[in-house]
Amino acid sequence: MIMNSDMKIHEINAKMEALKSAFDQYREIPLSQRTRFMHDTGERLLKNKDRLIQIAMKETHLPAERLLGELKRTAFQLTSYADACKNGYWMDIRIQKPAEENKPVIKKMNVPLGPVLIFGAGNFPFAYSTAGGDTACALAAGCSVMVKAHPQHAATSDAVAGIIEEAVKENNMPSHLFMHVHANDLSLVEKLVKHPVIKAVGFTGSYKAGKQIFDWGNTREQPIPVFAEMGSTNPVFILPGKMKESAEPYAQTVSDSILTDAGQFCTKPGILVIQKNTDANIFLKTLQDKMSQETPVAMLNVGIYENYEYKKGLSTEQENVKTISTNKHNRQPLMGTPQLTLIDAKDFIANNVLKQEVFGPYCIIVCCRDINEMKQVASSLEGQLTCTLAATVQEAGQQKELIKILQSICGRFIFNGVPTGVQVCPAMQHGGPFPATTSSLFTSVGPDGIKRFTRPLAFQNVAEELLPDALKETNPLQLWRYTDDRFTR
Repeated sequence: MIMNSDMKIHEINAKMEALKSAFDQYREIPLSQRTRFMHDTGERLLKNKDRLIQIAMKETHLPAERLLGELKRTAFQLTSYADACKNGYWMDIRIQKPAEENKPVIKKMNVPLGPVLIFGAGNFPFAYSTAGGDTACALAAGCSVMVKAHPQHAATSDAVAGIIEEAVKENNMPSHLFMHVHANDLSLVEKLVKHPVIKAVGFTGSYKAGKQIFDWGNTREQPIPVFAEMGSTNPVFILPGKMKESAEPYAQTVSDSILTDAGQFCTKPGILVIQKNTDANIFLKTLQDKMSQETPVAMLNVGIYENYEYKKGLSTEQENVKTISTNKHNRQPLMGTPQLTLIDAKDFIANNVLKQEVFGPYCIIVCCRDINEMKQVASSLEGQLTCTLAATVQEAGQQKELIKILQSICGRFIFNGVPTGVQVCPAMQHGGPFPATTSSLFTSVGPDGIKRFTRPLAFQNVAEELLPDALKETNPLQLWRYTDDRFTR
């Protein structure tokens, strides 16, 4: 469905009312049926993998192997979140029976928020888009979903939407449970976000767009949660012991993390913080060689390429920034040319431009005199999705203050690794303090992400026959629950 800027408000209202009606029906459907529907959707995506990948390759310049891996991840998200839906993981059931007479029995569980608006991401045409993690979480929570397609892979989004709609029909889910729209006019997008039927928003993309959507959500007559992931520089702090132990191999690992898929990941390391010494020189030389020799690849689309060139140019033009790697390959249209720059810590701390994300294969090295200056650099940074500490166990044990600073500004703290590669599992935290995301309380990856689209509801002294099945004494759904200070099933 294409929504035009001249679309009448009554037409929008009709679509929204259909979305609300679907929610009212879907929330009452047994969890087992909801689970089968989500499993079936994942299976249908994989059955259509060849067609989907061919469409996505034309729109994104991503290779087939990368797209296949992403499509498999998308299907896994749907099925694993469906399983979390079925076992009640997301409900967080709490039952407290009174120890004294005349005290109430209190039971609590999470219930779905309502219709959710999801924005497709530009850099992940499958895993963070139409059938991606946000959509899977919302469906698992019992919400109806409207997806606003990303314009740079519109055909891919259409194809995936068609498969979801088939699954809706074949599994006898409510009509209009899933809606797919193309709405590129800002005034229309604002109307969607501010429409009273919408009860939450999921977004992955730039800070500018995410912050605008967040502001719209908060200036409604009834504000709603906007879960926006808006980028991160994912700083990597490398201590001298790690440099001495494995300067060259770790440089290879870091360079791969910077360069894979032209650095078009929200978890790409964009800042490396080091102490300059002989071992660090080995690290820098290895990194320079890799960055200069890497064959550039086409970026996802014109918009991302132009933004990369602008942000890269803005960073390299700052005072006291030195370019230390120049790519040897001829520059071609849309090719994201890798670049590595270097600056002293004091100049970096004083310049906020250098702390902003450059989305692409660019990285800046911050050179510190000692550990105190490293801590000053860490303290100057804003909220991040990830922070990484590369160190020996012994020296890390001596730098508890630095570790505390890093952990205070990130959602995922990594030791001796790299931030790229986000595992879909219950323990994953993909979110961080503002401006990385608009809420550091939640994750957008893993089954805990379902909870974004729910709210707690307590039941006090409610008769057994009036309770939701999940809270009844017989526990007919065999859900996990926390009762009187212990878990039972």
